[in-house]
Amino acid sequence: PGRMELSCGVGSGAAAPPGPGPPPAAAPAPPMEGEEYESLPSGASLGTHMMAGAVAGIMEHTVMYPVDSVKTRMQSLQPDPKAQYRSVYEALKKIVLTEGFWRPLRGINVTMLGAGPAHAMYFACYEKMKKSLSDIIQHGGNSHLANGIAGSVATLLHDAVMNPAEVVKQRMQMFNSPYKSVLTCIRTVQKTEGFGAFYRSYTTQLTMNVPFQAIHFITYEFMQEQINPRREYNPRSHIISGAVAGAVAAAATTPLDVCKTLLNTQENMALSSMNITGHLSGMVNAFKTVYQLGGVPGYFKGVQARVIYQMPSTAIAWSVYEFFKYFLTKHKLEKRT
Repeated sequence: PGRMELSCGVGSGAAAPPGPGPPPAAAPAPPMEGEEYESLPSGASLGTHMMAGAVAGIMEHTVMYPVDSVKTRMQSLQPDPKAQYRSVYEALKKIVLTEGFWRPLRGINVTMLGAGPAHAMYFACYEKMKKSLSDIIQHGGNSHLANGIAGSVATLLHDAVMNPAEVVKQRMQMFNSPYKSVLTCIRTVQKTEGFGAFYRSYTTQLTMNVPFQAIHFITYEFMQEQINPRREYNPRSHIISGAVAGAVAAAATTPLDVCKTLLNTQENMALSSMNITGHLSGMVNAFKTVYQLGGVPGYFKGVQARVIYQMPSTAIAWSVYEFFKYFLTKHKLEKRT
């Protein structure tokens, strides 16, 4: 008893992902006899969860942001000859030397603006639903079904906030991006492609986040069983498990991420070479287009950058999360004694 089950589906923010991020703020499990470390004190307020979530969300998306920029470019299906890179390191070096030192950080402001509220809402919704559903399904017990449903609904909300931010961010990251600032980008896209442009990849994003999170949580729990069977607070084990879970989930869901990038950026060269006029929408169309342009390897464009981005992000998010959990529980136990 006392083991908190993490089986919700967290959306990796439109920054996803690149990658989705694990919930950095724990859900309060019911207080056990002896209140073990695994359960957050039931008194942890919604504000605490929102704060922890927002901080972890912003950190996760910003610390590795330059690698995210590289990933967006490496996923380009018909890159400009000046923007073809063999490795993440080579790409970063080339971008900084030819386009300026700050270029890999373009669009980071819109990501920070989106990640804070998106993660705060994610946790607020997750905590609230998880608690109400657990009460109904298991009379206050910890129900996997409740966690799953709460996680899925929270992901819908999270991605609804992050998706437009992701569209703007990825367009700012592209080589030769015509947009001078976040505001110009929002205005231009809205004028030329309509409001729908900000949600073209929404279904793809959700389709990606569900398997991503499933693989991610299963891997994290599996790793914890191997290297931290007693489930104590052990920063090293949380970092290693988080990194492995992030890497496995990121690699497995790369094909969906490539499709998402294509839908977000509406890459001109790729679309015109396929004689696609207007805009590409829909996941099935994106899947077909990627295959026609790059075959099966096309689905794994940028996989190296995605894994390199995801490993530290997931490790950061898990260690921030586990630390908050440990810190809050300890604080509560001290108050009791």
